[in-house]
Amino acid sequence: MADAIISAIIGDVVGRAISLLVGRFSNQESTEDKLQRISHLLIRIHSVVEEAKRRQISNHGILQWLSELIDSEYQGFYLLDSIRCGNQEARQCADKVVPQVSTFSLFNPAKRVRVAGCTMRSASWCQGPSVDEIDRVLKRLQGMSCDIMEFIMLLQNCQLIRRPLGTNIFREGQMFGRHVEKESVINFLLHDDDQSTGDLDVLPIVGTNGIGKTTLVQHACDDARVRNHFLVILLYSFSCIYDVKKNEGAPNDPVEYVKRNSFCDKRCLMVFEDVDIHRKQILEEFMQSLRCSKEGSKVIVTTNSQRLANIGTVEPIILTALPCPEYWFFFKVHAFAGRDMEDNPRLIAAGKEIAMKLNGSFFGAKMVGGVLRDHPDSKFWRKVVRSNIGGVYPVGDCIHYISDLVDSLLPGHVDLCKVTVSKGPFPPDTTELARLKDLCSAIPHGSMMTCWADDARFTKVLLSKSVLPFFNQYYIAHCSCIARCSCSCTVGSANSCS
Repeated sequence: MADAIISAIIGDVVGRAISLLVGRFSNQESTEDKLQRISHLLIRIHSVVEEAKRRQISNHGILQWLSELIDSEYQGFYLLDSIRCGNQEARQCADKVVPQVSTFSLFNPAKRVRVAGCTMRSASWCQGPSVDEIDRVLKRLQGMSCDIMEFIMLLQNCQLIRRPLGTNIFREGQMFGRHVEKESVINFLLHDDDQSTGDLDVLPIVGTNGIGKTTLVQHACDDARVRNHFLVILLYSFSCIYDVKKNEGAPNDPVEYVKRNSFCDKRCLMVFEDVDIHRKQILEEFMQSLRCSKEGSKVIVTTNSQRLANIGTVEPIILTALPCPEYWFFFKVHAFAGRDMEDNPRLIAAGKEIAMKLNGSFFGAKMVGGVLRDHPDSKFWRKVVRSNIGGVYPVGDCIHYISDLVDSLLPGHVDLCKVTVSKGPFPPDTTELARLKDLCSAIPHGSMMTCWADDARFTKVLLSKSVLPFFNQYYIAHCSCIARCSCSCTVGSANSCS
């Protein structure tokens, strides 16, 4: 009897163990199947999004639908990158062959992402996605995919736009993201009101400094449809006027410039940048002078003040920071520059932490990402993670933000004196500028002569260059080095060591 009881107990324990193992294996297969479906759905949605970007979409509902498709697309990419960096822990916690699942990558569609059971657990340096998160992303992608045929049918009624071959990643002279917002601006500019009251149509674009208002407006104005629609396009920044059609600057008085060139009888587009409550009166006076202009003239106002949102005749466009998954892709393009990340998931993990610290700043992604791209070393990236870039918030004047950000990256013996901005390299006779990557890797010197040499080298350092269709802006740092003498004291490069 005792033997029978013991045998039954052992049989029950073995049965439970086998059931547990089978259950775990089934769950693993289920997770891989889900990731496989996510990969296929991303390919499908990405193809539809690319086709939609080739169409002139004037319907607001379709634009909103496209915006949701884009958000879902980036959430899927972000999930797959999280699995990549989480897989590093999987290889450390289990010395075994890891099954592979093919996944889609904009950098290389042929790449594969490795998935293991312990990937779903949080790592000490990278938080991998949970099973619930995978289910949530999959559910959203499936939901967006269900009605995708209806979306494609609606696209067939939208006119094709002739434009240069687009890319999936940020390039010089192209705008990343904001496609829906750009099309909304263009729709406003091309729309002719049949019941016009004679007043100028005004579109406010509201957002904090550095959020991309100027970039959005300039790319919209550079669109061939807009350039063909308006005979005159003027950008007014309260410090200068830029005539888009003539590709030249103009005197600073917009009213006088319009009257002298007889623009009142032509269809005009005027863009007022960085309007605050103190400049509102200037704007209103100018708009009064434009009331005699040809029907169809438009005004765009960019501002960081919500109080000026009601100045428009249509609903304002409110720009906010990019969602985390989309911003991560923007940062990744600058930090990795298409480099194969599969071999070093630690960089992905560190990069995700750095991107989160930058709080959606475009300047931060371009500057910090450029430095990381030229130093593909995980130790250096972890050093940047530990720096004070997380304490710098992209609010207020862009120059102040850039100055604070650079100051957090510099080695201890380099002092940042000031940051300047100009429409060309500063001063004008400058032929070559040092780069931020060189400044961040500078080492202290033991002699005054070598430090003086670095002072000459780092007198002007290019931090960032805005990419705008009509004029670029150069953000340049002026720095000085501190020498270390043989007695281990630090002295300024302009002083002698006593």
